[in-house]
Amino acid sequence: MKILKPLKDSIRWTKTGTIILSGFLLVIFLIGYVWWPLLEEYISYFDPDAPFWRQIDWLLLGDFLVMSILIVLNADLRHDIPFLLIALAGGYIIEAWGTLSGLWTYYTFETPPLWIVPAWPIAALSVNRMYTIIRGMTGEVTGKWIRWVYWTVFGAFYVLLLDFVWPTLSHLLTIFALVVCAVVIITNKDKLSALIVFLAGSALGYFLERWGTTRECWVYYTGGRPPFFTVLAHGMASVAIWFAYERFLAIVKQIKKNKLTPEVS
Repeated sequence: MKILKPLKDSIRWTKTGTIILSGFLLVIFLIGYVWWPLLEEYISYFDPDAPFWRQIDWLLLGDFLVMSILIVLNADLRHDIPFLLIALAGGYIIEAWGTLSGLWTYYTFETPPLWIVPAWPIAALSVNRMYTIIRGMTGEVTGKWIRWVYWTVFGAFYVLLLDFVWPTLSHLLTIFALVVCAVVIITNKDKLSALIVFLAGSALGYFLERWGTTRECWVYYTGGRPPFFTVLAHGMASVAIWFAYERFLAIVKQIKKNKLTPEVS
């Protein structure tokens, strides 16, 4: 992520993009096949006497269309596969934390529902593409103001986080989430990139949360369709996944360096 590319190189279709999109569609098919009762229940709401176009979930289709386009742009399996795996693991932990602690509840009452977990790597990869496009447009930006904006934004977020999770403060996964967020915020050095990822993740998160809460696919204990904090939480989750991926790249780089460095006898 630290190697910036011109905008024209950030928006291009590659053969790898076709593979990524095919994998995405395969995941959707498998979700529909394995969890057929959920899909069957959704289909049952269609009224044959009403106009079909009025019953289409345009917000859901719009979310999927935007993410489908984003994930194929400038795709690279060498980087995308480890990124997707990190996001998949992170998404599972987030969903387990929220559903087990009671911060949010799915209409299936699963803790967590496995059918929602694959959405996390797709959303995270979409945010990654948005980040690449934005950095390709802005290039390198420097200035002390970045540090001030960074600490203001993430400081305010952490206060909102504490307020949101306060009823579950004794839950082990809540403590874990608070520690992870604090570590990411305090130790992150690339503050501009973190801000861009946070804003991109929050922007995409709004539409995902808007769909989920208005369709009552999931409900937060605070109510809201969606609650403002949960939109920002998508931004923070995107930053945490990006941060973990950056650490992964640093470890891989160090391992390669050690292999290339001859041992001194």
